[in-house]
Amino acid sequence: MWGTAAEESKYYPIVDIPVPAGIPLHPGGMEILPDGRLAVGTRRGDVYLVRGAFDSPPRPEYHLFASGQDEIFSLSWRDGALTATSWAEVTRIKDLDGDGVADRYDTLSADWGYAEGHEFAFGSKHDPDGNIWVALGLSSSYESHNLFRGWAVKVTPDGRMIPVCSGLRSPGGVGSNAEGVMFAIESQGPWNGCCSLKHLKPGGFLGHPASYNWYPFAPEVPKPALEPKSDSRMGIEKRRVRELVPPAVKFPYIKMGRSISGFRLNTTDGRFGPFDNQLFLGDYSLSLVMRATTEQVNGVWQGACYPFREGLATGIMNVEFTPKGQLMAGGFTTSRQWPVRGARPFALQRIDWNGITPFEIQEIRILRDGFRVLFTQPADPGTAAAVESYRITTYTHVYHEGYGSPEVDPTTPRVLKAIPSPDGRSVRITLDRVVEDHIHDFDLTGIRSHDGRRLLHAKAYYTVNEIPKD
Repeated sequence: MWGTAAEESKYYPIVDIPVPAGIPLHPGGMEILPDGRLAVGTRRGDVYLVRGAFDSPPRPEYHLFASGQDEIFSLSWRDGALTATSWAEVTRIKDLDGDGVADRYDTLSADWGYAEGHEFAFGSKHDPDGNIWVALGLSSSYESHNLFRGWAVKVTPDGRMIPVCSGLRSPGGVGSNAEGVMFAIESQGPWNGCCSLKHLKPGGFLGHPASYNWYPFAPEVPKPALEPKSDSRMGIEKRRVRELVPPAVKFPYIKMGRSISGFRLNTTDGRFGPFDNQLFLGDYSLSLVMRATTEQVNGVWQGACYPFREGLATGIMNVEFTPKGQLMAGGFTTSRQWPVRGARPFALQRIDWNGITPFEIQEIRILRDGFRVLFTQPADPGTAAAVESYRITTYTHVYHEGYGSPEVDPTTPRVLKAIPSPDGRSVRITLDRVVEDHIHDFDLTGIRSHDGRRLLHAKAYYTVNEIPKD
């Protein structure tokens, strides 16, 4: 899609993990066990334990640990057991007699409705209190016919289900950022102009009103006094509907994601290159992996997304960092008429960093009157200080009950000045205006590194929900 796969491979090669014939792996959720094995939950409801997947070259050995579940898209290990999140429940799976095969399955919670094939459920890793956060997709992707569909809930270690917030449509993954705040990935569709990363704010309303009907079953969560108006803008409606939480990071459709899936925080301490404490996200339709960064401004989360690695073999459902600092990526294709760029029916792959640092946009952070752009390596001071090196446009989406949205209300801010830091690793960009409720679309094609190289990816997209007050 970005046309950079060949260049990306010079820094982040993709390694295939062979899957023996006869094992219908179809990866959905992944987890690293204390003994170093990779646990893979599958669309068919099995859990395989894989030894040797992190070796170079990989020498995987597969062992069937558990079966009988239904579309496992999330796995987490805690206190000697795996916890799997599937369509209808959160299940603790344990091997009691130590023979390598699960023999106890305990339903922690099934306190939500489930009846049809769009009612997906995606779970988090255990949070510090041992809770699993679950994002529940709508019925038929448009409506909420079954209990708590379109809500995020959390399941406690003792099996209590606690409603958290409403307004989801079709989430594809749940996880925390570097500050431990929980987010879910949302798909483009009704009331969602594009895919986005949404803050699971307790008591919040995340944008899709179909799930309003379950507030009577969650008396501890105040129901918004108003519903959003269709054919409006998020910036207008968040002032009308006090509980409305704007998306933290929007992913412009096709330019970045199309069907974003599972994501993980990079805590590899530099073993995966210069992107520590950033989120890495898969995309099902486009068979690629992206990056995202988040920051809180005036109490509201927002941030940016960046291209990372395309050319994966199938639709990516989830990613997982290994103890060696590699990034596992797994997924499949289906017969449900969802387009997938990668041609394989299923695949388990690994993205390695070979130790060579690409010249990249490392992160973009907002300022009161512009942005600070950080690079992975020093930029050439001449190109970094030239205002013509920065092409920035902005746009937003129609907030409406229709499916998706075109990019609307475009503006072209003028770059007034660009001041590189003494070490060349960052540039402060001053604009004539920063536009609230707009994606700021950065094209830094004109920037060069200190040794004359182009950026590996010259594009980035920052979602402005709030402008700093100082």
